[in-house]
Amino acid sequence: MPPDEPTAAATVETARDSRALGRSLVDTLGAGWARADVDRIMSVFAPEAVFLETPFSEPIRGTADIRRWWLDVPYSQSEITFTSGEIYAAGPWFSTEFKCVFRRKRTGDWVEARGAIFCETAAGLISEMRMYWHRQP
Repeated sequence: MPPDEPTAAATVETARDSRALGRSLVDTLGAGWARADVDRIMSVFAPEAVFLETPFSEPIRGTADIRRWWLDVPYSQSEITFTSGEIYAAGPWFSTEFKCVFRRKRTGDWVEARGAIFCETAAGLISEMRMYWHRQP
């Protein structure tokens, strides 16, 4: 085997590392969301990150604008729970399903959002996050 090609063991280790990184980033994001802690949420994003809330929304670029989007959480959501599923990883990309349940502060209505998160990473942080989700009601 040429020296620049990875071994099977190295490939397995890289996949394990990618899953572990994805799990760590999603757990940090989820803990931040559940506590309405925008600083914790923002700790997972690279400085030049891109965030797409839905497939139909305009990309939000850079941490200042991403922070502005997440700043709505402490003002509009309470009693938040966040759970995520298995991490699926390939190279710098990972994905997982999620469920977030919260009470709207203004109306008191319960909302259940379920969907998937797809991320690309660079230097151990999320460089792009795409969310696909649906909420009830």
